[in-house]
Formats: sequence, structure tokens, C-alpha cells
Amino acid sequence: MRNRSVTYSGRQRTEATFHALSDPTRRAVLDLLRRGSQPAGQIAEAFPVSRPAISKHLRLLRRAHLVREHREGRNRVYELNPEPLRAVDSWIEQYRVFWQASLNNLKSFVETEYARETVASRKPKP
Repeated sequence: MRNRSVTYSGRQRTEATFHALSDPTRRAVLDLLRRGSQPAGQIAEAFPVSRPAISKHLRLLRRAHLVREHREGRNRVYELNPEPLRAVDSWIEQYRVFWQASLNNLKSFVETEYARETVASRKPKP
């Protein structure tokens, strides 16, 4: 198992993206990088955990292709790569469609019931 291939199929890449997004610290790192590229040290200073812990998070984000790394002098600078998030968005879109349809059905039901109750309350009582 030591010499596993590092290339990902589409499904494996999506799984790696979801795994990376499963941690709140990694999501916070991505939120931080939405503002622009930053050196690893500056990223680490934004969190109450050790630099080695942030380094591990950055490594996992890099392996999931959610961040890109380049060197500027002695610094490793990270920037957000939003491309893998498209697969997440596509997956979530299915649920948006489901919930939109469900909410539309609920709206129709409530409006129909309200109309019935309004008509019934206007009828003269014997």
C-alpha cells in the first residue's frame, strides 16, 4: 500500500474535496484565502492551533487541489483554487432542486388550504 497512485479520478477527487471540507479549520483557511493569497506563517497566526497543525491542514487542502502553493523567497504562499468546489456545487444543486420543488409544493398546499378556509369562513352559518 505504500506506493499508491497519487492521481485521482473524478470521483476520488470529489471525495478528497469533501474530506478536506469536512474540517472546520480547513474551511476557515479557505475562507481566509478568499481574501487573497497569504504566506503560511500569516495563515497560521490567524488560528489558535500550532503551526505544524496548520501545516497539516494546508497539506491536505493542497492534496485536494483546493489551494495552490508557490514560493516567494523563504515563504510558502498559498492561494485558493476554487475549481474543485464546482463538483461540490454540482452535488448540492441536486438538493437545491429537491428543496425548491418541496417548498413550491408546500406553498401551493398552504395557499389552497388558506383559500378553502377563507371561503368556508365567509359562508353564512345556519
